[in-house]
Formats: sequence, structure tokens, C-alpha cells
Amino acid sequence: MPTTIDQSVRSKADQLLTGLCAGLYEREQPIKLALLSAVAGESIFLLGPPGVGKSLIARRLKHAFRDGTSFEYLMSKFSTPDEIFGPVSIKKLKEEDRYERLTDNYLPGANIVFLDEIWKAGPAIQNALLTILNEKIYRNGGEEMKVNIRGIITASNELPPKNSSLDPIWDRFLIRLEVGNIRQFKNFLNMITDTRNVYADDLPEEVKMTEAELDQWNAQIDDVEVPAEVLNTVQVVKIKIEEHNARPNNTDKLIDVHDRRWKKIIRLLRTSAFLNGRSKVDLMDCFLMVHCLWSKPSQLDKIREIVTEAIRRHGYTMAVNLQMIKREVRDFEEDVDQEIRVRHTVTEEQLLPIQDEYYELQKEDNKFEGVLVGIKQFQQLKIEEPQVTNFYDKDYNLVNRLKAQKSPQQFTIDVFYNSERYSYPLRTRKGERTEIISKKPHPVVQEHWDERHKRLVDYIEQQEQKIKQHAPSELNHLEENLFVPAEQSEVVKANLEEVRAALQQLKLKLEKVQYAYVNL
Repeated sequence: MPTTIDQSVRSKADQLLTGLCAGLYEREQPIKLALLSAVAGESIFLLGPPGVGKSLIARRLKHAFRDGTSFEYLMSKFSTPDEIFGPVSIKKLKEEDRYERLTDNYLPGANIVFLDEIWKAGPAIQNALLTILNEKIYRNGGEEMKVNIRGIITASNELPPKNSSLDPIWDRFLIRLEVGNIRQFKNFLNMITDTRNVYADDLPEEVKMTEAELDQWNAQIDDVEVPAEVLNTVQVVKIKIEEHNARPNNTDKLIDVHDRRWKKIIRLLRTSAFLNGRSKVDLMDCFLMVHCLWSKPSQLDKIREIVTEAIRRHGYTMAVNLQMIKREVRDFEEDVDQEIRVRHTVTEEQLLPIQDEYYELQKEDNKFEGVLVGIKQFQQLKIEEPQVTNFYDKDYNLVNRLKAQKSPQQFTIDVFYNSERYSYPLRTRKGERTEIISKKPHPVVQEHWDERHKRLVDYIEQQEQKIKQHAPSELNHLEENLFVPAEQSEVVKANLEEVRAALQQLKLKLEKVQYAYVNL
């Protein structure tokens, strides 16, 4: 059984995020995902140009940890291991003949690490960093040193070069996020006029996370349940990505996701559920997969489409026999229609379309050229209101433009030529149409229909009440997810909302059926 999670965890996470996001504009999502990745013990990569707040996110995240220390460094091709991992201890080298670094105040001794322009790191730094990312271990000389890094944030304005030695490091960054300039003009103006110190630590000490708390949470996160609908969604996403990769025209657009990443994604979803105060993952958490599956920004739209459709497909619903209800309403509608509407066929004169575009003038003179008039133009003509009208020959060539009007006589056109008016009947044919005559039902039949109508409406309302009272409990907190925008909940609720809408439509149809036979 999953562990019951104390709601104080959610309250603490909520307060943390509120404090961390205060004074920031359009940087809430990066802050939230950075905190989530840190609690999950994962790393995050921020892709964006200089000056968009990537380092600010890392510095703000440090405030979430009580007594937390941070390490920040801007990489270059000239960066040395001494600058990242600490200088070699001369004393130990001389006195003990031991090669060991002094790691305090450097990356191995920090809780939060921010490495800017990560891809400029040299091979020596890369190798040591990979071990830290993989195992949270730094090999300091001849000894292995367990590092207590809670969150690693890396950034660059570019992706790692293709087929480079940096691929293993790139694969270790579970969350990948694009960060750009502020888009909304109002937020931009607020940002440039805001005088608050965005680097200041305004978080109360009691809100910050302690080492003991994080260790306790770490064990509890593993107990969070991953229900069937979430596992099914993950499986569908994986299958759809494989199908995408298998298409011949996608050979240069492959979305590579290895088994280790899927395992880490599940851990991230569990962490999201835990910090949201839940004992099991829900479908809202699954939207976080979008940030974990892309390797190039060009893949984002496709991945978002795959994940969204998979979540929609497995959205929460309830057992409602909608097809049975639709069939009964349709049968009722047909029975009423057959009883109150008597149909019979009427034979009558109808205009004869030529090529579905023209009517032909029954013209026995040659006063002017043209024997065809356009159907649309004829329909626009009015009686006693002449309009310039196009006339065509039998080869559908435009040969004349004359004033014309509808004649008071049916199926006839009046044409004005040389100040004279000539009337020409249009060619017709014998056609059939169905005429419907309404007939009031017998009182006994109407009483039977009223009973049938009431029974169907009662059943539909029972189903609506069932959905309202017994809908999955997950639906009650979808909009409250701390890490996923509330509007995404519409996708999760889509199945149930479609059922609700269908029931409403059936009630409306029944109302129309009853109105039809009662108000004859």
C-alpha cells in the first residue's frame, strides 16, 4: 500500500515555490522544474541566450535549502579542474605524498551547482562531472568522495555538438527547458521597472528544506504508487516515439530515449506527486514527460503532441453505456417522427439545371445573343428591379450583358434589349418532392410517449448524478498541480467532459422530440 503523505509536504512545497518565484516574471516554470529536479536528485539543462535569467534561477534555488551552499562557474575552453573541483593540497602532497584536492567551496562541497556554458568544459572536467552525475561520487585522488549535491543546473546558448564526447553528459540531464526573453509586454515593463533585489534571500528559515527532511522524503518518494493509467500512458508514449523513429522520412529526426531515462522519468513523476501531497502519480504529472524526452527544440512540438494525445486517450472516465442511451433516444425520435409526420410525393414543374450552373432560356428569336443564364445570378434577380445580367451561348461562353429581372410569371425572365422588354420562359422538367403533413397523435399514444420521455430523461440524469458524485477522486485536484499549468487539466478531463456533453445533447434532443408532438 502506498504511504499516506502528510499534507504539510505540499504546503511547504507551495510556500517554497511562492517565495522562490516572487519578483520574477515568466520564470516561474524554470524555478518550479529546478526545485522538482533537485528534490528528485536529478539535473536540469537550460537552453537560452545570455541575459535571460539562467544563473538567477540557480541562485534563487539555493535559498530553498537551509544552510545550503552553492557553486557557480562560467565554463570556457581554458577552465581547469582546479577551478571546478578545488586546488591540490600542497601540504598533503608534501607530507603524505597524496594527491588530493581541497574541495570546500568548490563543486564537490556544494549542494546546488550551476555550470554555465557547460559544453565548453575540457575532457578532464567532463570525465569527473560524468561520475558525479552518474553516481554522486567524486574521485578525489585515490579516494571516492560522496558528494551531497542536491541539484545541478547547467546552461548554454547552444546544444552539444553532434557525435561528440559530450553525449554521455547530455544524456544525464533529465529535464531540458528552453528559456527565452520575456514575451508579454506588461511583464517586460514590470521587470525593467521593478527595484527589488531578485537575488535576495527572503525565504523564512522554517520553510527551507533541511538535510534530514530531504533524506526522509527520498525514501517516501519511492513508496509513491504509479497506477495503471499512468503506466499505460508512458507505454503509449514510448510506442508512439518508436513508431515515429521507424518512419523512413524521419531518419534524421530520431527521438532517442533510452531505458535509463524512462526509469528516471518515473522517479520524477513520483516526486511531483509527493510534493503535491499525493500518495500516487496522476495523469497531470505525466505532462512533465514533455521536458524529459527532447534532444533538439525542433522535436518539442511532436513530443508535446504524442504526450498530450496519450494522456487524452487514458483520461479519467466512468462506465456509462452511452451507445445504449443514444440508440434508445434515436428509436424514440424515429417512432414519434413516423407517427406525427405523414409523407407523400408531389409531382411538379421544376427548373432544369444545365451543368448544375445554368438555366436555359426557351428562346425562339434571335434578337440578342445568349441562351443561358447563371443559376446564382438568376436567383438574385427580383421582380421589377432590373439588374445587369450575364448571358452565355451553348458552349458556356459569355456573349452578352443585358439588364434583366424576374418575371411575375413563374420560371420566366424578362430581358431588356434596345429599350424593349422581352419575356422568356426557362426550360423546366417534371420533378418530385416529398411533402410532409403534421398529424396530432392520439391521446393514448401521447401518454405513452410522455412516459417514455420521462424514463429516458430520468436515466440520463441518473448518469449525470453518478458522474458528479462518483467521478475519480483525481479530478478534484487536477488544477492544483504545483508543476503543471492548470489549463492542461482540460486534456485529462476530456473523456469525462465528452460524456457529460453527450448526455446534455441527448436531453436536448428529447426536449425537441417532446416539443414536436405536444405543440402540433
